[in-house]
Amino acid sequence: MATDYDEVRSDVKESQERSLEALQSANAPDARSVVSELEETDALDTGLTPGGEIVSEELIVQVIPQAADEFTCYSCFLVKHRSQLAREQDGHSYCLECDS
Repeated sequence: MATDYDEVRSDVKESQERSLEALQSANAPDARSVVSELEETDALDTGLTPGGEIVSEELIVQVIPQAADEFTCYSCFLVKHRSQLAREQDGHSYCLECDS
């Protein structure tokens, strides 16, 4: 007896039909309700941070100047200690990680 290997097996076909029926019977929201929910959340999001707090004050950051034993890598722009200096070329310093 010849076997058609391209034909879908019966157990696979049954499981596909069952999952299609489950998707069709699921209570999916319609497009209008999704749009109205998005508009409501957009209206509430003005002036809020991702955590939901209202921010009305300025951010104060203390900037510490670069120390004498530090350098800024010209490739990754990170401030590194002099022990991580790989090379200096054309007045620019490169760290060990960027030089390799």
